Amino acid sequence: MTIVGITWDHPRGRAALEAAADRARADPEGVDIQWHAHSLEHFESHPIAQLAERYDLLVLDHPHLGEALASDSLRPLDELMGRALLASWARASVGPTFASYSLEGRQWALPLDAATQVAAYRAAAIDSAPVTWGDVVAAAPRLRVALCLAGPHAFLTFASVCVALGEEPAAEPGRLVSAETATAALETLREIAGRAPEGTSALNPIRMLERMSIEADIDYVPLVYGYVNYSMPGLRFADAPRSTVDGRPGSTLGGTGLAISRRCEVTPALLGHLEWLMSDDMQRRFIPVHSGQPSRRAAWEDPLVDAAAHAFYSGTLATVEGSWVRPRYDGYIAFQGKASALVRSALEGEQTVAATVAALDAAYEASTIPRVSAR
Repeated sequence: MTIVGITWDHPRGRAALEAAADRARADPEGVDIQWHAHSLEHFESHPIAQLAERYDLLVLDHPHLGEALASDSLRPLDELMGRALLASWARASVGPTFASYSLEGRQWALPLDAATQVAAYRAAAIDSAPVTWGDVVAAAPRLRVALCLAGPHAFLTFASVCVALGEEPAAEPGRLVSAETATAALETLREIAGRAPEGTSALNPIRMLERMSIEADIDYVPLVYGYVNYSMPGLRFADAPRSTVDGRPGSTLGGTGLAISRRCEVTPALLGHLEWLMSDDMQRRFIPVHSGQPSRRAAWEDPLVDAAAHAFYSGTLATVEGSWVRPRYDGYIAFQGKASALVRSALEGEQTVAATVAALDAAYEASTIPRVSAR
């Protein structure tokens, strides 16, 4: 029997899973897993129900859980694995990565990969990253500072600035964020966006980091999803900016989880394989050397892993530990896309900040009320 999985098409998303599958396939008692891959943009927005009809294993992002539960697409893992084992993984995982895949009292995915928005900078341009958003604004006239605004990332960047300002979006029913915080976040981003190098606003995180490392015409990005694959002596990663020196780094959790679809025929060999993927040795040794970004805190704190990654993990650990978990209701993914378009419109001067704040609240409310009544 062959298990078919879908992940995203980047070495961080597929290399370790494919290498682990090759090893399992070579074991007479192992499981045969064939991995397919789709683009980052497809991963960020494609309906989970459609993927679950075609694949047994799904690599997904936590905001997709709402639609996955609404369509009954996933197997709850606590039905398949012991609660004590799941609890041990929860304690061992970095930041809120494990908890982000818990919903309605069940565990729906295993966090194999931990990532959040962090700062990236070229060592040839600056010695260290700005600490506060005030520092970022002050540096923008003399540095080539870019914002990651493609796809959903405009809203995620806005949300992270709100977190740094002391307010998590969607913390209260019916309201995205206060007008005061939303206004301050948008005005901060507008000051930076107007000076960004040409063409950078359309880059997703992968393209942004590739441009930084190859073309070297971007000196600093305050918020971009961290990719250990691009960490090198010339391109460094640091904690996301804060509102004050001793404040919370403002960042929105990303990363990926591995879920089992309803169509999958679950076997002891498959469960054993997943348990192996979450093991300490796998997370600290196998995944890092196969282009992966582990979710286990012990790996993030391992001096050998950190040294091989040019201090990527130690430089961003505080940010991932304090990252914000996005809403996970059915309808959030569509809202995220609409909200990003609104934020981009404000940053490009096509709509006033005040109008954008009101439109964001209205879009958020419209995305939640119908789904709540339907459930």
